[in-house]
Amino acid sequence: MFGQATRRTRVLPTFLIVGAQRCGTTSLFKALAQHPHVVGPVLRKGVHYFDTAYERGGDWYRGHFPTRGATRARGDRPRVEVGESSPYYLFHPLAAERIARDLPGVKVIVLLRDPVERAYSAHSHERARGFESETFERAVALEEERLAGEEARLRADPTAYSHSHQHHAYLARGRYAQQLLRLEEQLGRDRMHVMESEDFFATPEPLFAEVERFLGIPHAHGVRFDRHNARPRAEMPESLRRRLTDYFAKADEQLAVWWGRTPSWRA
Repeated sequence: MFGQATRRTRVLPTFLIVGAQRCGTTSLFKALAQHPHVVGPVLRKGVHYFDTAYERGGDWYRGHFPTRGATRARGDRPRVEVGESSPYYLFHPLAAERIARDLPGVKVIVLLRDPVERAYSAHSHERARGFESETFERAVALEEERLAGEEARLRADPTAYSHSHQHHAYLARGRYAQQLLRLEEQLGRDRMHVMESEDFFATPEPLFAEVERFLGIPHAHGVRFDRHNARPRAEMPESLRRRLTDYFAKADEQLAVWWGRTPSWRA
């Protein structure tokens, strides 16, 4: 890979879209990629270095990004911001401290979504990719058993990988406050920008302008806002929806306390 051969001439990210999964991270990244002052990885939007590929080392990670010459300020052009989008970063128990250690000063963007809808969407996504064979209701019932001890194992062995932790955490990934607190402890609140995907898809222009201000880049005109990776699925049974809405009540209260606002799905 050419990027690896020239990795010492390449830059590291100045921002990351860290999650949550199935909350519009791809759509936001695709919009940012149209900005003249933003570039992403050379080959794909997400590198997954801080979650599943950390043992490959920093030089391997650097090899995925543009060269210094392509991003440095010149003439009237300010420095180009460099980012990637790997939505498992928010949920992986070691990613936040790895990011803080290896990317001092990096800014992170988090998108959140109604956790019931997020869980149902994630299940459809994992089924389509061949990582899930159970129905949604059965997968939710199995989650506690599937994830038992997996976070502790990942913490104890930095080289470990857990298929179920990455692909079967339908409810756990929706307990957002725990993940945001972990990120805040490592990075500080001022380096985090949190937004709702429902708001972003409903009125993308003002939400995108907030992201631009957070990253310190000028406003770009003519950005297209498309919805990426949407998957058709059947309606969730209403009884199951009510049960999951009740399940997330405490987690949503914790999120509201951390955020200082009531999420739209509870308003």
